[in-house]
Amino acid sequence: MADIIVDFWNKNYSSIFSISKNIIASFIVFIVCMLISKGLKRLIRKACESRLHLDTAVSSILIYVVKYGMAIICIITILNIFKINTTSLLAILGAAGIAIGLALKDTLGNIASGIILFFLGSYRHDEFIEFGSYSGTVKEMNLFTTVLETPDGLYISAPNSSIWGTPLRNFTRNGKRRMELPVRISYSDSVDKVFDILKNVIDSEKKFLKEPAPQIIVQSLQDSHVNLCIRAWANNQDYWDVYWTQMRNIKKMIEDAGFQVPFPKRDVHILQETRAAESAVVA
Repeated sequence: MADIIVDFWNKNYSSIFSISKNIIASFIVFIVCMLISKGLKRLIRKACESRLHLDTAVSSILIYVVKYGMAIICIITILNIFKINTTSLLAILGAAGIAIGLALKDTLGNIASGIILFFLGSYRHDEFIEFGSYSGTVKEMNLFTTVLETPDGLYISAPNSSIWGTPLRNFTRNGKRRMELPVRISYSDSVDKVFDILKNVIDSEKKFLKEPAPQIIVQSLQDSHVNLCIRAWANNQDYWDVYWTQMRNIKKMIEDAGFQVPFPKRDVHILQETRAAESAVVA
Protein backbone atom coordinates (compact mmCIF):
# COMPACT_ATOMS: atom_id res chain seq x y z
CA MET A 1 0.00 0.00 0.00
CA ALA A 2 2.85 2.34 0.91
CA ASP A 3 4.55 1.59 -2.40
CA ILE A 4 1.41 2.50 -4.30
CA ILE A 5 1.10 5.84 -2.47
CA VAL A 6 4.80 6.64 -3.03
CA ASP A 7 4.54 5.73 -6.70
CA PHE A 8 1.42 7.88 -7.11
CA TRP A 9 3.19 10.80 -5.38
CA ASN A 10 6.27 10.50 -7.57
CA LYS A 11 4.17 10.56 -10.71
CA ASN A 12 1.68 13.31 -9.73
CA TYR A 13 3.34 15.51 -7.13
CA SER A 14 3.67 18.44 -9.54
CA SER A 15 -0.06 18.28 -10.38
CA ILE A 16 -0.92 17.95 -6.70
CA PHE A 17 1.16 21.02 -5.86
CA SER A 18 -0.45 22.95 -8.71
CA ILE A 19 -4.00 22.02 -7.67
CA SER A 20 -3.24 22.73 -4.01
CA LYS A 21 -1.80 26.11 -4.94
CA ASN A 22 -4.90 26.92 -6.99
CA ILE A 23 -7.22 25.84 -4.16
CA ILE A 24 -5.33 27.97 -1.65
CA ALA A 25 -5.33 30.95 -4.06
CA SER A 26 -9.06 30.48 -4.70
CA PHE A 27 -9.73 30.34 -0.97
CA ILE A 28 -7.76 33.57 -0.50
CA VAL A 29 -9.69 35.25 -3.35
CA PHE A 30 -12.98 34.11 -1.80
CA ILE A 31 -12.01 35.49 1.62
CA VAL A 32 -10.80 38.80 0.12
CA CYS A 33 -13.98 39.25 -1.96
CA MET A 34 -16.13 38.42 1.06
CA LEU A 35 -14.27 40.93 3.24
CA ILE A 36 -14.48 43.62 0.54
CA SER A 37 -18.21 42.95 0.11
CA LYS A 38 -18.83 43.16 3.87
CA GLY A 39 -16.72 46.30 4.13
CA LEU A 40 -18.58 48.04 1.31
CA LYS A 41 -21.95 47.06 2.76
CA ARG A 42 -20.87 48.39 6.16
CA LEU A 43 -19.79 51.68 4.58
CA ILE A 44 -23.13 51.99 2.78
CA ARG A 45 -25.05 51.40 6.01
CA LYS A 46 -22.92 53.96 7.86
CA ALA A 47 -23.62 56.46 5.09
CA CYS A 48 -27.29 56.34 6.13
CA GLU A 49 -26.32 57.79 9.50
CA SER A 50 -23.54 60.11 8.34
CA ARG A 51 -23.68 63.68 7.12
CA LEU A 52 -24.34 62.34 3.63
CA HIS A 53 -27.85 61.36 4.82
CA LEU A 54 -28.07 58.48 2.35
CA ASP A 55 -31.58 57.09 2.35
CA THR A 56 -32.06 53.49 3.55
CA ALA A 57 -34.01 52.64 0.39
CA VAL A 58 -31.01 53.77 -1.65
CA SER A 59 -28.61 51.81 0.57
CA SER A 60 -30.71 48.66 0.08
CA ILE A 61 -30.28 48.88 -3.70
CA LEU A 62 -26.55 49.61 -3.43
CA ILE A 63 -26.09 46.64 -1.09
CA TYR A 64 -27.76 44.36 -3.63
CA VAL A 65 -25.47 45.68 -6.39
CA VAL A 66 -22.33 45.22 -4.25
CA LYS A 67 -23.36 41.73 -3.13
CA TYR A 68 -24.00 40.32 -6.60
CA GLY A 69 -21.20 42.31 -8.25
CA MET A 70 -18.56 40.96 -5.86
CA ALA A 71 -19.96 37.42 -6.29
CA ILE A 72 -19.50 37.67 -10.08
CA ILE A 73 -15.96 39.05 -9.73
CA CYS A 74 -15.07 36.27 -7.28
CA ILE A 75 -16.35 33.49 -9.57
CA ILE A 76 -14.55 34.86 -12.66
CA THR A 77 -11.28 35.28 -10.74
CA ILE A 78 -11.41 31.70 -9.37
CA LEU A 79 -12.12 30.31 -12.83
CA ASN A 80 -9.08 32.19 -14.18
CA ILE A 81 -6.94 30.72 -11.39
CA PHE A 82 -7.86 27.21 -12.58
CA LYS A 83 -7.10 28.35 -16.15
CA ILE A 84 -10.65 27.85 -17.33
CA ASN A 85 -11.37 29.85 -20.49
CA THR A 86 -13.78 32.45 -19.18
CA THR A 87 -14.11 34.15 -22.57
CA SER A 88 -16.15 31.31 -24.04
CA LEU A 89 -17.94 30.87 -20.74
CA LEU A 90 -18.93 34.55 -20.72
CA ALA A 91 -20.16 34.22 -24.31
CA ILE A 92 -22.31 31.25 -23.29
CA LEU A 93 -23.57 33.11 -20.25
CA GLY A 94 -24.32 36.13 -22.42
CA ALA A 95 -26.43 34.04 -24.80
CA ALA A 96 -28.14 32.40 -21.85
CA GLY A 97 -28.65 35.82 -20.32
CA ILE A 98 -30.49 37.01 -23.43
CA ALA A 99 -32.79 34.00 -23.31
CA ILE A 100 -33.36 34.40 -19.58
CA GLY A 101 -33.92 38.13 -20.08
CA LEU A 102 -36.67 37.50 -22.60
CA ALA A 103 -38.28 34.99 -20.27
CA LEU A 104 -37.96 37.28 -17.25
CA LYS A 105 -38.64 40.61 -18.96
CA ASP A 106 -41.17 41.61 -16.29
CA THR A 107 -38.65 40.92 -13.52
CA LEU A 108 -35.95 42.86 -15.36
CA GLY A 109 -38.48 45.63 -15.89
CA ASN A 110 -38.90 45.82 -12.12
CA ILE A 111 -35.13 46.11 -11.70
CA ALA A 112 -34.89 48.86 -14.33
CA SER A 113 -37.83 50.69 -12.74
CA GLY A 114 -36.23 50.40 -9.30
CA ILE A 115 -32.97 51.89 -10.57
CA ILE A 116 -34.80 54.76 -12.31
CA LEU A 117 -36.86 55.50 -9.19
CA PHE A 118 -33.66 55.40 -7.15
CA PHE A 119 -31.91 57.99 -9.33
CA LEU A 120 -34.98 60.21 -9.67
CA GLY A 121 -35.62 60.11 -5.92
CA SER A 122 -39.41 60.14 -6.34
CA TYR A 123 -39.80 58.74 -2.83
CA ARG A 124 -37.65 57.75 0.11
CA HIS A 125 -37.91 55.64 3.25
CA ASP A 126 -40.70 56.69 5.67
CA GLU A 127 -42.42 58.92 3.09
CA PHE A 128 -46.17 58.51 2.51
CA ILE A 129 -46.97 57.94 -1.17
CA GLU A 130 -49.99 57.09 -3.31
CA PHE A 131 -50.04 55.42 -6.73
CA GLY A 132 -52.99 53.88 -8.49
CA SER A 133 -55.39 52.61 -5.82
CA TYR A 134 -52.64 52.01 -3.23
CA SER A 135 -51.14 54.27 -0.59
CA GLY A 136 -48.88 53.83 2.41
CA THR A 137 -45.59 54.63 4.11
CA VAL A 138 -42.44 53.38 2.35
CA LYS A 139 -40.72 50.79 4.55
CA GLU A 140 -38.34 49.17 2.09
CA MET A 141 -37.18 49.64 -1.48
CA ASN A 142 -35.13 46.99 -3.28
CA LEU A 143 -34.34 46.07 -6.87
CA PHE A 144 -37.63 44.26 -7.39
CA THR A 145 -40.30 45.66 -5.09
CA THR A 146 -41.26 48.52 -2.82
CA VAL A 147 -42.78 47.59 0.54
CA LEU A 148 -45.46 49.87 2.00
CA GLU A 149 -47.33 49.93 5.29
CA THR A 150 -50.86 51.34 5.12
CA PRO A 151 -52.32 53.56 7.89
CA ASP A 152 -54.35 50.56 9.12
CA GLY A 153 -51.23 48.38 9.36
CA LEU A 154 -51.50 46.35 6.14
CA TYR A 155 -48.39 45.10 4.33
CA ILE A 156 -48.18 45.94 0.62
CA SER A 157 -45.41 44.67 -1.66
CA ALA A 158 -45.64 46.50 -5.00
CA PRO A 159 -43.51 45.68 -8.09
CA ASN A 160 -41.37 48.68 -8.99
CA SER A 161 -42.70 48.70 -12.55
CA SER A 162 -46.26 49.24 -11.27
CA ILE A 163 -45.09 52.37 -9.42
CA TRP A 164 -42.99 53.73 -12.27
CA GLY A 165 -45.83 53.23 -14.76
CA THR A 166 -48.42 55.29 -12.85
CA PRO A 167 -48.63 58.89 -11.57
CA LEU A 168 -47.27 59.08 -8.03
CA ARG A 169 -48.29 61.45 -5.22
CA ASN A 170 -45.82 62.08 -2.41
CA PHE A 171 -47.58 63.54 0.64
CA THR A 172 -44.42 63.91 2.74
CA ARG A 173 -41.79 65.43 0.45
CA ASN A 174 -42.73 69.12 0.79
CA GLY A 175 -42.93 69.01 4.58
CA LYS A 176 -46.32 70.75 4.77
CA ARG A 177 -49.86 70.24 3.48
CA ARG A 178 -52.94 72.36 2.97
CA MET A 179 -56.13 71.22 4.62
CA GLU A 180 -59.69 72.23 3.79
CA LEU A 181 -62.21 72.48 6.64
CA PRO A 182 -65.70 72.66 5.06
CA VAL A 183 -68.72 74.37 6.64
CA ARG A 184 -72.28 74.17 5.32
CA ILE A 185 -74.82 76.91 6.12
CA SER A 186 -78.30 77.74 4.87
CA TYR A 187 -79.12 80.73 2.66
CA SER A 188 -80.90 82.43 5.56
CA ASP A 189 -77.76 82.44 7.72
CA SER A 190 -75.39 85.41 7.82
CA VAL A 191 -72.18 84.71 5.94
CA ASP A 192 -70.38 87.52 7.80
CA LYS A 193 -71.19 86.00 11.20
CA VAL A 194 -69.96 82.60 10.11
CA PHE A 195 -66.79 84.24 8.77
CA ASP A 196 -66.20 85.72 12.25
CA ILE A 197 -66.58 82.27 13.82
CA LEU A 198 -64.14 80.73 11.36
CA LYS A 199 -61.68 83.56 11.94
CA ASN A 200 -61.75 82.73 15.67
CA VAL A 201 -61.01 79.12 14.77
CA ILE A 202 -57.94 80.24 12.81
CA ASP A 203 -56.74 82.55 15.58
CA SER A 204 -57.07 79.83 18.21
CA GLU A 205 -55.09 77.18 16.32
CA LYS A 206 -51.36 77.77 16.83
CA LYS A 207 -50.32 74.92 14.53
CA PHE A 208 -51.65 76.65 11.43
CA LEU A 209 -48.70 78.04 9.47
CA LYS A 210 -48.51 81.80 9.03
CA GLU A 211 -47.13 81.42 5.52
CA PRO A 212 -49.03 80.69 3.39
CA ALA A 213 -51.71 82.53 5.34
CA PRO A 214 -55.01 80.74 6.14
CA GLN A 215 -58.02 81.69 4.00
CA ILE A 216 -61.78 81.71 4.54
CA ILE A 217 -63.74 81.43 1.30
CA VAL A 218 -67.25 80.88 -0.02
CA GLN A 219 -66.54 77.70 -1.93
CA SER A 220 -69.82 77.11 -3.75
CA LEU A 221 -73.54 77.91 -3.85
CA GLN A 222 -75.62 74.74 -3.84
CA ASP A 223 -79.37 74.19 -4.28
CA SER A 224 -80.19 74.21 -0.57
CA HIS A 225 -77.05 75.44 1.18
CA VAL A 226 -73.88 77.51 0.95
CA ASN A 227 -70.47 75.83 1.25
CA LEU A 228 -67.82 77.77 3.15
CA CYS A 229 -64.29 76.57 3.73
CA ILE A 230 -61.15 77.26 5.75
CA ARG A 231 -57.97 76.65 3.78
CA ALA A 232 -54.93 76.45 6.02
CA TRP A 233 -51.46 74.93 5.94
CA ALA A 234 -49.86 72.73 8.60
CA ASN A 235 -46.70 70.68 8.98
CA ASN A 236 -47.05 67.03 7.99
CA GLN A 237 -46.68 65.74 11.54
CA ASP A 238 -49.50 68.05 12.74
CA TYR A 239 -51.88 67.66 9.81
CA TRP A 240 -54.33 65.01 10.99
CA ASP A 241 -54.39 66.08 14.65
CA VAL A 242 -55.25 69.63 13.62
CA TYR A 243 -57.81 68.48 11.05
CA TRP A 244 -59.76 66.22 13.42
CA THR A 245 -59.60 68.71 16.31
CA GLN A 246 -60.77 71.68 14.28
CA MET A 247 -63.59 69.82 12.54
CA ARG A 248 -64.97 69.07 16.00
CA ASN A 249 -64.43 72.67 17.16
CA ILE A 250 -66.12 74.14 14.07
CA LYS A 251 -69.24 72.02 14.56
CA LYS A 252 -69.47 73.02 18.23
CA MET A 253 -68.91 76.73 17.56
CA ILE A 254 -71.45 76.77 14.72
CA GLU A 255 -74.07 75.14 16.94
CA ASP A 256 -73.27 77.44 19.91
CA ALA A 257 -73.83 80.46 17.65
CA GLY A 258 -77.34 79.22 16.80
CA PHE A 259 -76.65 77.99 13.28
CA GLN A 260 -77.81 74.59 12.10
CA VAL A 261 -76.29 72.45 9.43
CA PRO A 262 -78.87 72.41 6.59
CA PHE A 263 -79.97 69.19 4.95
CA PRO A 264 -80.74 68.86 1.26
CA LYS A 265 -84.27 70.02 0.45
CA ARG A 266 -86.48 69.62 -2.57
CA ASP A 267 -89.70 71.52 -3.27
CA VAL A 268 -92.53 69.45 -4.76
CA HIS A 269 -95.33 71.35 -6.54
CA ILE A 270 -98.63 69.53 -7.20
CA LEU A 271 -100.53 70.87 -10.20
CA GLN A 272 -104.23 70.40 -9.45
CA GLU A 273 -105.42 71.57 -12.89
CA THR A 274 -103.34 68.96 -14.63
CA ARG A 275 -104.74 66.24 -12.43
CA ALA A 276 -108.34 67.39 -13.10
CA ALA A 277 -107.74 67.37 -16.85
CA GLU A 278 -106.28 63.86 -16.70
CA SER A 279 -109.34 62.66 -14.72
CA ALA A 280 -111.71 64.14 -17.33
CA VAL A 281 -109.90 62.36 -20.16
CA VAL A 282 -110.11 59.02 -18.35
CA ALA A 283 -113.84 59.53 -17.71
